[in-house]
Amino acid sequence: MIRRFLLGAASAAAVVAVVPAAMAADLPAYEAPMAAVAVPSFTWTGPYIGAQAGYSWGRTINRKADGLVVGGYAGYNYQFDGSPVVIGIETDFNYADIDAKRSSARATTDWNGATRARLGYAFDRFLAYGTAGVAYADREIKSRVGGGKDDTTAFGWTVGGGVEYAATDDVTVRADYRYADYGRDKFSIDPTTKSKYTEHRVMGGVAYKFTSPF
Repeated sequence: MIRRFLLGAASAAAVVAVVPAAMAADLPAYEAPMAAVAVPSFTWTGPYIGAQAGYSWGRTINRKADGLVVGGYAGYNYQFDGSPVVIGIETDFNYADIDAKRSSARATTDWNGATRARLGYAFDRFLAYGTAGVAYADREIKSRVGGGKDDTTAFGWTVGGGVEYAATDDVTVRADYRYADYGRDKFSIDPTTKSKYTEHRVMGGVAYKFTSPF
């Protein structure tokens, strides 16, 4: 009888040992979670160069002055670490086909440009900005009566704003508006003419953004 008891106890012990092992084999294997990989966010920091085109309208010699503007721009943006604030500086230079006519005179502008500071607020790849600075333009007035003409380089101020979008890490597109006041200049015709020039413009542009060396 003792032998039967010992055999029964041994069998029970074997079952107890095998069942947990089998249950453990059926459980899913535990895998350590993968470490999170930090995805770098876009930054507006860096130099850029681009091309732009648009339409200009304003007033000079008491007449409407309007025409097309095509040119290029270049600048540098800096976005503060961990902040949506972007500051920068930009300059542009453009070919212009702007004129105004009246019975006694014609005024034309063949080129213009500006150097401006920029202040923007970034929503990741979307940037809204304001801009202000110094504007300059070629101005020529030609008398349609006596045939005289005179030209000058006018200097003034400009202010405006726009929106910009980073289509890729390297390419940005923009649309903006600017107002410029070039002041009043003297022209040696008839015998002396004073003329003021103010301008509005809307422009679209595309630029290539370089990786910042800083």
